[in-house]
Amino acid sequence: MAIEGPLRELGIHDVFQLLDLSRKTGALRVTSDLRDDEGHVLFDGGRVIHASIKSNPTSIERILRQAGRISDEEIAAAKAIADDSGLGLGDRLVLARAITQRELERQLKQAIENVIFELMSWREGFFSFEEGSVSSASVDARIRISTESLLMEGARRIDEWSRIADKVPSLGVIAMLAPVMDDRASVLDLLPHEWEVLMMIDGGRDLRAIAAALGAGEFEVAKIVYGLVTTGVVEIGVPERPTNPSIAAITRAEDSTRTRLEEARQLTRSSRYQEAVELLRRAVREDPLTPEVHLELGFAAVRVGDFANARASWEHFLRLAPASSQVSRVREAIEALGRLLHVTEAHANG
Repeated sequence: MAIEGPLRELGIHDVFQLLDLSRKTGALRVTSDLRDDEGHVLFDGGRVIHASIKSNPTSIERILRQAGRISDEEIAAAKAIADDSGLGLGDRLVLARAITQRELERQLKQAIENVIFELMSWREGFFSFEEGSVSSASVDARIRISTESLLMEGARRIDEWSRIADKVPSLGVIAMLAPVMDDRASVLDLLPHEWEVLMMIDGGRDLRAIAAALGAGEFEVAKIVYGLVTTGVVEIGVPERPTNPSIAAITRAEDSTRTRLEEARQLTRSSRYQEAVELLRRAVREDPLTPEVHLELGFAAVRVGDFANARASWEHFLRLAPASSQVSRVREAIEALGRLLHVTEAHANG
């Protein structure tokens, strides 16, 4: 059975949740014309067993080489094991004692997680899930990751990213060393992996390129750069022009949404509530997966007495941003609105 549709109608987070709850087995394909990219995820009983993405092709050899876990000699020794053994490269590396089974699975799990978290950031595109056996799928190790844990970690990362976004707004920014303001020597107390990131900062690479060069997680690199910016060691710039036209289109769409949000807030401050509602409704139609739009629309709808749409907007916000710092505030607003509607109905019936 095939399940498919545009991500603007059913977000990738909801797709994963659906496949997890229904314990589906099969292959998920996610495409994005704006990014000119494509991702593939294999599920077995609702659990993720494999993930790959076209823009950053991965193989077990590439993953382990980037992590510095294997050498040319170890690869050669593993490949020398007879092809008719029926073993994949990962199992051959373990058999050749180039890596332990535990470390192999740790590296592969991290690679799968990086792909999944990248896909979770997509707000446009198309998904298609084809149910069927994956027993014959060519995977490098028997990895099974709880989809629920991936969703929870994804929510945590979104929440943590919101805290560093004021200094590191995206992976597309360029980091550069800050100028030295005096002649005094300063001592940096950094961990080895933080030094690795610092040594890659050259004023030309963006954060995504640094992560790729190091074979590190993009989110982890962003957090390290945030720390370096906070301590004044590094400054953040932006590329003079996007190198990928698809990324430029995504950026324009996000900028348009932010502009409309600010316009709506200005209308609200001027007590032009109905105009704010209409503007936000247009923003929802164009970008239905931005939580802030639904949040603002809920409060604007309350101002004009449209309680049903206010509640629907807030509930949509909670589904899109379960880890947001605004969640408790929105839940209180929904409860208060429910009490108000109850009193109103009681008065009308009395």
